[in-house]
This record gives sequence, C-alpha cells and structure tokens, in this order.
Amino acid sequence: MATNFWSSSHYKRWIVDRSTLHQARSDDLQYVDNPEYLGFLNIFFANLISKLGKKLQLRQRVIATATVFFRRFYVKNSYCETDPFIVIAACCYVAAKAEESPVHIKNVVSEARMLFGEEYGIKSFPSDNSKLAEMEFYLVDELECDLTIFHPYRTLMTLCGKEGGGAVPEAEAGEADADDVDGLRYWGTGEGKLELQEGALQMAWFIINDTYRSELCLLYPPHLIAIAAIYLTLVFHAQTRTSIQQSASSSHSHSGSSHPSHSGSPTRRSSRSTSHSQKKQHHQQDVIGFMAGLNVSMSLVATIAQEIISLLG
Repeated sequence: MATNFWSSSHYKRWIVDRSTLHQARSDDLQYVDNPEYLGFLNIFFANLISKLGKKLQLRQRVIATATVFFRRFYVKNSYCETDPFIVIAACCYVAAKAEESPVHIKNVVSEARMLFGEEYGIKSFPSDNSKLAEMEFYLVDELECDLTIFHPYRTLMTLCGKEGGGAVPEAEAGEADADDVDGLRYWGTGEGKLELQEGALQMAWFIINDTYRSELCLLYPPHLIAIAAIYLTLVFHAQTRTSIQQSASSSHSHSGSSHPSHSGSPTRRSSRSTSHSQKKQHHQQDVIGFMAGLNVSMSLVATIAQEIISLLG
C-alpha cells in the first residue's frame, strides 16, 4: 500500500485529462439533448452514494472513496450499458472494505433495495446477495485493484494544524506520508500553520465534500483541491474575510506610522503598551503571504476554485 501520493497508482494512473472523460461519455451523449445533463447525473449519483453511505453509517472518508470508485468505473464504462444502481451499491461495499470499515453484504443489499425502491422507484435492484458479490469482482477488476485513494481532507487538516483535532470529523489520511508532510514538495517551507476559525474550517471541509459531485477528483491532485477549498473559504467566510481585511489595513497603517515624525517631540509610550502592541502584531497572521508562499501553481488553484464555484452555482 503506497503511503506517498506521488508514487501511488492514484497519481500514476488515475489523474486523467478532459479528453479522456469526454471519450468515456461518448456513448451516453447519444441519448441526451444537452451534454450538461450528464453533469446533472454526476451530482445525482454522488448524492445517491452519500445517502446510501449514511444509511450504512459509513464515515465521510468511506463515502468519498466510494464516489471515487464510481467515477473511475465510469471512465471505462458508459451509463447506458450498465446499471448504475448496482454499481453504486458495489462501490459502497468495496469502499467500506478498502477503508477498513466493512459492512455485511446483506445489509448493503437490504439498505440499497429500500433506498432505491422507496425513494426512486427502482424495483429492479436484485435481492440476491450473489449479484452484488459478482458486481464486486467486476468492479475491482475495472479498478485494476487500485483501491488506495488519497483525499484532500488530510492536506486541509495539515495546513490548518488540526491533525487529530476535533474541530471537524476525524482527520483523513491524504496524499502526504509522515516523512513528506512538511516538505517543500507540498506547500513550501512547512513553517507555520494557517489559523482558521472552526466555522471557516467547517466550510472548507464542506466545500471539499461538494467537489465529489463533479469529476474534479479525476482531474486534479487532492492537495490542489484542498488549497482551492481554503482559498474559497477565505473569500466566502464572512468573519475570516473581515479579519483578513482588518489585518491588511492595520498592517498598512502601522507601516505608515513607523516613519519618524519631524515636527514636535516624539510621542512617549510605556513599555507595557509597546509590549502588548508587539504581541498583538505577532499574533496577527499574514494569510495572503501564507497562501502566496505555498509551493503550488496558484493559477491552477484559481482554475480549480472557478470550477468549484461553477459547480456550487
């Protein structure tokens, strides 16, 4: 099992380009009037995986892994020639095994039949456990036994210094191993962490969740998706945005007042107020400088952020 994203099958085989995705949907395009409808299907199936995962009491990481399995399966297959509903059940079943949170096949079949039948009117889902077991082997074969998935959650938690913390659901394993987590390869010097309020961290987490409703997980490495989520959080989270603006304005005013005055006598300050001022300035974080110092292509991060905005819009 690869613990380094850059040496993993995820990076070497499952980061694809848009032409590959377009080719994968070539058969399905014959049955829709507008290619945008296939994007709606991406959202629908992702929501369905999430609902089934919650019925099975799976963790968010397992649901995310199941979604990636589903996306990878349909890089090689078309919707029109397969049954996406049994594929969804198989993805949840295999993902639970891969993430060491196994569920009994009987539970998967019963919950899937109930969900698909009662809420979506799908009466053709098989009640025979062997059908799902057969689909499991077909799915694993299509995935080429590449069951190790790297997610953006670890990068988010590492950059924010929240590994193992309880501000959001458990820190997820991601694209960096223990030796490389603070290396230049990922985000610059590794010195310092981004201080986000709990609400802002939750927003970034939810933005990452939403990216699984698209094919971004097939197009970009997970650490770039995480940084794009942080970037959007800095823009859209009201308190964080206000804090950044206040920090920038105070920094500007401080630099203006640091020049010596040539008229009159200099203002005297007590050592206590000077010490308090320096401590406050030290605590204020240069968020813009932190983001600019990451060892990634910010133009690519901006592209990913724009795609996320289009998805959420």
